[in-house]
Amino acid sequence: MLRKTPLAAALMTIIAAPIAAPLYAQTAPQATPQTAPAAATDNAAPVEGATLPAVRVTGQADSSGDFQPEMSSVGAKVPAALRDIPQAVVVVPKAVMQSQAATSFSDALRNVPGITIGAAEGGQIGNNINLRGFTARTDIYLDGFRDRGQYYRDTFNLDSIDVLYGPSSLYFGRGSTGGVINQVSKQPTLKPRADVSVMAGTHDRYRTTVDLDQPISNTAAFRINAFGQDLGSTRDVMKSKDYGVAPELKFGIGTPTEITLSALIQHNRDQPDYGIPPLNGHPAPVDTKTFYGFTNDRTIQDVQTVSARIVHHVNDNLTLRNETQFSHYSTEARATNAASVLTGPLSTSTALTNGNYTTLPLSQLFVKLQGKDRNINDHSVYNTTDLEAKFATGFVKHDVIAGVDLSHETYSNQSFTSTGTGLTSNTIAVVPLVDPPYTPRPTTTKTVATNLAESSANGIGIYANDTVSLGDYWKLVGGVRWDRYEASIHNSINVPSYATQTNFYTSVRGGIIFQPTQTQSYYVSYGTSFNPSLEALTLTNTQQNIPPETNRSYEVGAKWDLLDGGLSITQSLFNIEKNNARTQTSTGQYTLDGDVRVRGYQLGMAGHITNKWQVFGGYTYMDGTVLKALDGTTGHTLANTPRNTITLWTTYAVMPHWEIGGGPVYMSSRYAANTNYVSVGGYTRWDAMAAYHQKKYDIQFNVLNLTDKKYYDALIPSDGGRAVPGLGRTFLATLNYRFF
Repeated sequence: MLRKTPLAAALMTIIAAPIAAPLYAQTAPQATPQTAPAAATDNAAPVEGATLPAVRVTGQADSSGDFQPEMSSVGAKVPAALRDIPQAVVVVPKAVMQSQAATSFSDALRNVPGITIGAAEGGQIGNNINLRGFTARTDIYLDGFRDRGQYYRDTFNLDSIDVLYGPSSLYFGRGSTGGVINQVSKQPTLKPRADVSVMAGTHDRYRTTVDLDQPISNTAAFRINAFGQDLGSTRDVMKSKDYGVAPELKFGIGTPTEITLSALIQHNRDQPDYGIPPLNGHPAPVDTKTFYGFTNDRTIQDVQTVSARIVHHVNDNLTLRNETQFSHYSTEARATNAASVLTGPLSTSTALTNGNYTTLPLSQLFVKLQGKDRNINDHSVYNTTDLEAKFATGFVKHDVIAGVDLSHETYSNQSFTSTGTGLTSNTIAVVPLVDPPYTPRPTTTKTVATNLAESSANGIGIYANDTVSLGDYWKLVGGVRWDRYEASIHNSINVPSYATQTNFYTSVRGGIIFQPTQTQSYYVSYGTSFNPSLEALTLTNTQQNIPPETNRSYEVGAKWDLLDGGLSITQSLFNIEKNNARTQTSTGQYTLDGDVRVRGYQLGMAGHITNKWQVFGGYTYMDGTVLKALDGTTGHTLANTPRNTITLWTTYAVMPHWEIGGGPVYMSSRYAANTNYVSVGGYTRWDAMAAYHQKKYDIQFNVLNLTDKKYYDALIPSDGGRAVPGLGRTFLATLNYRFF
């Protein structure tokens, strides 16, 4: 039974009145209001005097400036109407990202309730995401293909970011315990465009993007997006220099056969940030600008992805698709982390770990700095072939998707140990906790190559899903998938020296949808997924011989379109359980005797309240609990799983050309690890914007973290639980210019 918190109760009270209306709506046809005129730009303000927009059905997230998408790239192998997906889905459209000046993948995901951020840790670099309490690091996708590389993603080539909640191995294979996150790329069109955007901000933040879309015939077009940026930070020392280009060529637009060729090439050179160490159960109470590392630390990442897609419409009821993606990711990291707080200036001084407390003043404490140097290479090849058939058996209509997924992945991680002169192994320096010096890494540091981990995996998945329509009001969704996942790993030093495993798993998904009117949809659903030990192509010793963890989810929800279709409201209750979670015994062995559960409530809203006023946001309540574990964490709260999260962004066209907006992001307190030794407090961050729109250009001003709130953004369970401070108050000015 869910415990209704005061926050949840208040939200339910606020939405009760508008939601009651569609529950009593009549099924008789209603007059369709005139659609508002298209805005001149992707983020232009609504035209004054226009009526509310009608419900749209498009092939991708709406790019007209509206916050309300009607379709999603997740929930099926093809774009599907949100009302026909029996799971919670959040689609962050390009219009929201542009309005917020959200240029990074992590910034865009702040709009998704139930998501928390993890930072660099051990062999994991780049975007580390938790979704509904479970890691989603290997559940990030790019146009439907697993985007497993460890890099910091950008929004420059994205039309939307689509998040599907809950286990979804039916369509995506291994993983997806808390859900999947799909990046939807911009597509070539037959309408020419040439857009340039220039951004400048405080703390030496500069960025430029280009979007060129050029038809080359009546049925073909070429589009290229590119960006370059040089970003400072409100953290001391931190600096990023990144660039990328994404060309795409499409043939056969509007014909029975479409062929799309695309690529993503991106280079990042960033300053790695391993955060602030814990002290007395919380992040050390130092200035949040404090950086523990060296001025010449860096993470260099290169991404090359090439994709090809063929879609052939045999007729209106039969479509054949084949898609292939080749990806290479490389990372060269020279990084430093605050490994532990010491009670003395020597590397052998007592370390405060595992909940140990001290009464010593901050001026008498020190921090051990350790190296996290490594070279990582990822390669992957994916191919998907599927057939979609629509047919009827009597009065029953079917929409069947069946197909085969093939994959081959390789991974290598060469780690290094760095030791400073006269210090214990793998200690580069010992610095004061307060005001550590900012210097280059000492040239006398000795760096030695240690373990080389090399792994590979081959996968095959065969799946089929049927959406059955029973009359006008009922839909049944049911599917099954069989996976064979074979993986192996070789370690040059670590144990095991070699391990291999072959896993077979059958995933299922089922749902019942009731749609009494065009504006209402109610559903119940059930889904499963699995997590092999070698899911991420890395392995902790003694896990190589245990079967996969398995997950199951129950969800009940409702989706409404209010205000003549202008505003979408969604609600759901969910329960996700991993009842054979890996857990470590007192002898160091791992078994599948653990039990982890997350249950909660989710609310979402997107669209127009009036023709001038738009909103996008949501609320999630999560009760994440370790029900059973052999490591002493039974009854604890899941790591990085806040009880309450709220996100809200709203804009208002105050005059024909002027638009203002803003909103909060709220997150309650979290623990860094399942041990519950270290926690960070809850916070509310406010952002704001103002924009002036013209046919050819926009001028936009954004203030990030308007109140300069001191908060911790990303958590890291290792080293007792480190925390990375969030961005301080930052002013941004953006000029968008359109040549067409």
